[in-house]
Amino acid sequence: MGEQASSGLQPPGPAPIQRLHDSLINRIAAGEIIHRPSSALKELLENAMDAGATSIRITVKDGGMKLLQIQDNGCGIRKSDLPILAERFTTSKIKSFSDLSRLTTYGFRGEALASISHVAHMSVLTKTKTDTCAWKACYSEGVMVPPKAGQTPDPKPCAGNDGTTIIIEDMFYNIPTRLSALRSSSEEYARILDVVTKYAVHNPKVAFLCKKAGSGTPELSTSSTSIDQAIRLLYGHAIGKELLHIEVASPSTEGTSRSSDADDSTNWSAEAYCTSPNYQARKTVFLLFINHRLVESTSIKRAIESVYSAVLPKGAFPFAYLSLEIDPRSIDVNVHPTKREVIFLNEEIITERISDAVRQMISQSHSRTFEYQTLLTGRSSEPNTKGKGKERQEDDDDDDDDEIERPASSSLPQKTYPHHIVRTSLQDRTLESMIPVLNPSRSDGDEISKKAAGLRDIPESSCDLTSILELRKAAQKNVHHGLSREHLERNKKHTFVGIVDDYRCLSLIQHATKLYLLNHAALAEELFYQLALMQFGKFRRLKLDPPPPLQKWTKQNEIVDRIAKTLLSRRDMLAEYFEINITLDGEIESLPHLLKEYTPDLNKLPVFLMRLGPQVEWDTEKECFFTLMRELGYFYSPSPSHFAPSNNGAHTQADAAAWQTEHILFQAMRKFLVAPRSLLENDVVQVANLPDLYRVFERC
Repeated sequence: MGEQASSGLQPPGPAPIQRLHDSLINRIAAGEIIHRPSSALKELLENAMDAGATSIRITVKDGGMKLLQIQDNGCGIRKSDLPILAERFTTSKIKSFSDLSRLTTYGFRGEALASISHVAHMSVLTKTKTDTCAWKACYSEGVMVPPKAGQTPDPKPCAGNDGTTIIIEDMFYNIPTRLSALRSSSEEYARILDVVTKYAVHNPKVAFLCKKAGSGTPELSTSSTSIDQAIRLLYGHAIGKELLHIEVASPSTEGTSRSSDADDSTNWSAEAYCTSPNYQARKTVFLLFINHRLVESTSIKRAIESVYSAVLPKGAFPFAYLSLEIDPRSIDVNVHPTKREVIFLNEEIITERISDAVRQMISQSHSRTFEYQTLLTGRSSEPNTKGKGKERQEDDDDDDDDEIERPASSSLPQKTYPHHIVRTSLQDRTLESMIPVLNPSRSDGDEISKKAAGLRDIPESSCDLTSILELRKAAQKNVHHGLSREHLERNKKHTFVGIVDDYRCLSLIQHATKLYLLNHAALAEELFYQLALMQFGKFRRLKLDPPPPLQKWTKQNEIVDRIAKTLLSRRDMLAEYFEINITLDGEIESLPHLLKEYTPDLNKLPVFLMRLGPQVEWDTEKECFFTLMRELGYFYSPSPSHFAPSNNGAHTQADAAAWQTEHILFQAMRKFLVAPRSLLENDVVQVANLPDLYRVFERC
C-alpha cells in the first residue's frame, strides 16, 4: 500500500466531450429511421403517393437487401433539386414549424432518402412532364457521386418515363451488425409484402405491383377498385364475404356540412371494415391509418379486441381496417423517427365512440353460422353424396319439419358496460306526480293532475306583421346548430333530479350518463318568451277577479304616475296584441295566459307593471314587441323563494311552486323550448359524467 501511495496514482478524470463527425451523426440517425428493407420501402411508398402516383411497381431481390426498386408515375423531381435530394432536412412539404399543424402529406422531415443513402447505394432516375428526357443521379453518404470512376457526379440524361424510379442496392453494406441481425430473405420479403398490402388496401385507386427480381409473375398485383374489393383480393374471400362497413364521426360533424365546421379542430371522422362473428383467426389483423398514414395504436387495437371478445370464442380474433381522419391541428406526427406512432387529442373519447359503433354494428349483423354433422341414434347413418356430410344452417332458419333438433336461434347481445348504463328514464312516473300540491292562488287546481301527464299542443298564431316575422326568424336562427343534436336530445329527454337551491333557482337534471346543473329560472324565461312570440295576437286570457286597480299595485310617486299614464295611453294596443286589458279607471282585468297548465306568481305583478315603464322601448314597433315579450317571460319565470319556513301557509306555497316547476315547467321545456347557444353555454353546466367517475375510481 505504501508503494501505491508513493507512486501518486490518481483516479481517472472525466473523458473530454468531442464533436462527432457529420458522417457518423448521419449514420446513427439513418439507423433509427431505416430498420430493415420494409421500413425503407414504407418511406418510398409514401413519397410516391405524395407525388400523386397512380401506379407503383416494386422489384425485390434477396428480401430487399441486394435490390429494392420502386417505380412510380408521379410528378417526378426537377433536375435542379437533384444535388440536394439526399441531404438531411431537405423537403418540399413544409417551410416553417407552423406548417406541421396543417400537414396533409406523408413526409415532412426530408430524412428518408438521406438515411437510405447512408446505409446503401442509391440511384434515382426521374422525369417531369416538362422534361424532354429523364435524369439519373447516384448518391452515397448524402451527396451525389459519379456512377463510374472518372465520371462527374452531375445528373446524366437518359431515357425514361414520367415519374421517379429509386434503386437501392446492398442495404446495410457498411453496418455489418445490422445486416447480420436481419432474418432470412424470405421473411424480409414477407414484411415487404405486408407493407405493400396495407397501403394497397388504403389506396384502392392506386395500382400496386410487387414481384421478385427475375420473376415473371408478381406476388401482388392490384388495379383501381374499392376498399372492400381490395380487402377481398388481398386478404382472401373468407374475410371479404364477412366484412361489415362502419362509419362514425364526431357529434359536431354528424348531420352538418363539412364547410360549416371547418374551423373546429376537434372534428374527426372514421371509416372501418370489420369482420362479422362468423370469421375467426388465430391473431388479430389490424390495419390503422390516421390521416392516411400507416401507424400503430395499442389502445385502439385493444378496444376493438375487447368488443369481439364478447362474441368470439376464446383464442379467436377478428380482422379490422380503420381509417381515421383528424384535423391536422389536433394531431402530432413528429413523435417517432419512423412516424409509426402519432399523438392526437381526445384519444379516449374517439376510441370509445369507434368501439361503440363496432359493437352496435356487430349486434345488428346476421347471426353466426355453425357447422354440425347429423347423427341419428338407433340407426346407421346414410352416406352423404356431397362429401363429408356436414350441413350448414343459419341461426335464423326456422324448419319445423326437421327430424333433428336444430340449435336455437341466438341473437348477439349488445354488451353494455356498467359505466354506460343509464339507470333512469323520463318515462317512469313517480308517486309524487300523482299527488299534486294545489296552488291556493288558482281556481282550477283540480285540473293540475290531469294536465301534468301531458301538455296540450300550442299552434303558432298567424301574423302578417313584419316585426313579428323577423323576431320569429331571429329566434330560429339563434339556435346553435353545431350543438343541436346533443343539446336537443338533452333538452327533450332529460330526467329531472331535483331542485338544489330554491333561492338561486338551481336544479339538477340527468341526460344519459351525464349530470347537469342549470338555472331553471333563466330557461323558463326563454321558454315563456318563445311561447309569447309563438302566440302573438292570439293569447288565452288570464282573468283577474276582482280586477285590481293599477294605483293599488304600485306606490304613489311621480315615476309611478308616468308609468300609469304610459300604460293607459297604450291600453288599446296592449289589449289587442297581448290581452292586457286595462279599464279607463286603471283596473287590470286580465293578463295573457302563456301556458294553460301553469300559473305565474302574482306576487311579481307589481314588479312586472313597474318594469313596463323603463324596460319597454315604446317608440319603435319591433323593439316594443321584443322587450314587452321579454318582460312577460321574466314575469312568468319562477322567482327565488322568499317564504318563511315557520309559516305553514308559506310551506304550502313553496311546495306548490316546487311541484309546478318539476311536473309542469320542466315538461313544457321538453316539449316547447328550443334553447339558444348563449343560454346553453351560460346557464347549463355539466357537473358529473359516469364514465369519468369510473376512471377516477379505477385510479384509486
